[in-house]
Amino acid sequence: MPVPEMDDATRTELEAAAFRRLVQHLRERTDVQNIDMMNLAGFCRNCLSRWYREAAEGQGIAMADPDAREIVYGMPYKEWQALHQKDATPEQKAKFAAANPGH
Repeated sequence: MPVPEMDDATRTELEAAAFRRLVQHLRERTDVQNIDMMNLAGFCRNCLSRWYREAAEGQGIAMADPDAREIVYGMPYKEWQALHQKDATPEQKAKFAAANPGH
């Protein structure tokens, strides 16, 4: 089935809806750690917030990383870390290091 034809405004609305759903899903899945996401998918909540900030800057909107992270996490990043972040295991750290040399 081919992709339906749509105008740019509709495409943007659909992309925005999908983004909002992704952010909501990540807020609900606090059990999924960022290192797990990085090891499996090559991006995490921090990446998503950085992309958001970069998109804002591309539109001439100044945004600090903590502000973009709060949009993605639904709370200040430090608060999310205290509530939900666990220490990475040696195995997680090794997998991350192997997949992301120099990071």
